[in-house]
Amino acid sequence: MTLVFTLQDFIEKSLKEIAPTAQLDKVILEPTKDPSHGDLASNAAMVCAKAEGISPREFAQKLIKKISSHEAIEKTEIAGPGFINIWLKQTILQKEVHEILNLQSAYGTNTLGKGKSAQVEYVSTNPTGPMHIGHGRNAILGDTVANLLEKVGYKVTREYYINDAGGQTLALARSAYVRYKEALDETISDDDFDQDMYKGDYLIPVGSDLAHKFGDSLLNKPNAEWFETVRLFAIDSMMNCIRSDLKSLGITMEYASESALTQEGWVEKALKALEEKGDVYTGILEKPKGHQIDDWEERPQILFKATAYGDDVDRALQKSDGTWTYFAGDVGYHYYKISRHYDVLVNILGFDHVGYVKRLTSAVKALKNDQIYTIKTCQMVNFSDNGQPVRMSKRAGTFITIQQLVERVGKDAVRFMMISRHQDMVIDFDFKKVIEQSKDNPLFYIQYAHARIHSVLRHAAQTFGKELSADSLECLNDEAELSLIKGLIQWPRIVLSAAQHLEPHRIANYLYDTASLFHSLWNKGKENTQLRFIDEHSPSQTAARLALLKSTASILAEGLNLLGITPIEEMR
Repeated sequence: MTLVFTLQDFIEKSLKEIAPTAQLDKVILEPTKDPSHGDLASNAAMVCAKAEGISPREFAQKLIKKISSHEAIEKTEIAGPGFINIWLKQTILQKEVHEILNLQSAYGTNTLGKGKSAQVEYVSTNPTGPMHIGHGRNAILGDTVANLLEKVGYKVTREYYINDAGGQTLALARSAYVRYKEALDETISDDDFDQDMYKGDYLIPVGSDLAHKFGDSLLNKPNAEWFETVRLFAIDSMMNCIRSDLKSLGITMEYASESALTQEGWVEKALKALEEKGDVYTGILEKPKGHQIDDWEERPQILFKATAYGDDVDRALQKSDGTWTYFAGDVGYHYYKISRHYDVLVNILGFDHVGYVKRLTSAVKALKNDQIYTIKTCQMVNFSDNGQPVRMSKRAGTFITIQQLVERVGKDAVRFMMISRHQDMVIDFDFKKVIEQSKDNPLFYIQYAHARIHSVLRHAAQTFGKELSADSLECLNDEAELSLIKGLIQWPRIVLSAAQHLEPHRIANYLYDTASLFHSLWNKGKENTQLRFIDEHSPSQTAARLALLKSTASILAEGLNLLGITPIEEMR
């Protein structure tokens, strides 16, 4: 167990002895905001004092007597209304550098999800065109969440739900058929496309492929003779594009088809399960408030009692023509998920689907009350090119594809920017700034730290001609060195919190802070020759400092890998 978790565990055991009935789930141990107040701080007394009927400061005094004997603790102090500040021994901090080097990428690995499984559904864009840059945040957030869950022990399934049974695929089929006629030298114009169709040039190759495969056998035939053939062909072509787009982002997934699941009867299976619980009935929905719907008519429908599970209104499951609603398809898909017995289900949705959160959550709760289910919605991304806003329209075909974005700024820059902020915050993505080589570009700043370390390691190898063994780390006692170590030991805690909250931006922020600590040490060494990493007259001191650098590089590399980014060892 790593240092911070060892201390957390020790504090919790001490708390159980002092206050057996206290709830410990809100007890935290985290770095102090001001180094003068210690290395770590705990709210334990603030959380647990009430159970003992005493003041937090009085409780803190009792807890300090218990924990002060721990070998890692130099001293403790009660602060404010009852916070406990903790100073760590230098020797213990130095020892943790060896622990990082010994464990390498395993440092930070957690057993939170050991023996458990998770399914993460993300992307799930309609298969009506290639992925454009607006889809990138959802895809990368979902993929990085899956990485985090794997890091803490879960067996993870990444899944894309193909909406291949909806009305938009009907418009896709008609649009592809126009391009098919064009490929056969038929004259087409804008009048061949209505407002629901897709005019983008990306369908021109689909039309050509249709012409190559079917010749003119579909030309000028009744809709019934060509429609389904063209629809399925176009969907397959679009999914090939989407798979290629995802690959360019470093993402590979499994796929579930709405059409296939519907044919397998998963909607009916889900409805039967809901009916058995009395959660399906025939009723009349009220007219949606705040919406002007000219053709609205009140009529009996098959409804799901969504309000019984926290939704604002009950939800329709069947249309007037007898076909299932879009929501019914989602219910069937989620019942399919539940049937596979995942311990955890996660959905990543775009902000335009925020209205789906309550209805999906209510459906899952009704189908399996104890299912752990989390939905994350990610906010918009504002794209700009050299300060000028980028406007897009998928139907008009005026958009920048993921492939084009990756070709321009690189996969790593795209991935980092898309998870650099909490998913509820809007991201401003400027094509020029994300590849800028300056401290203002966080990814460059992190990669520069990693590359600088490897430059030092190459220089050391040339200087000494052999691998140096760091038998003692006592010389790592400068404030800047200790600050870096104190930052490194927080890595396991950061990984765990990011995985628990499904928030990859915590990793990105930590890597930037760690890079900053390293760069500060580097700059201090430029001013103070006694702190330089390589001293050819002192192999033992050099070995100790190289050990610190190697441990820093190991954590930076592992953090970047978690984000799906390739660590750079040499800047070009």
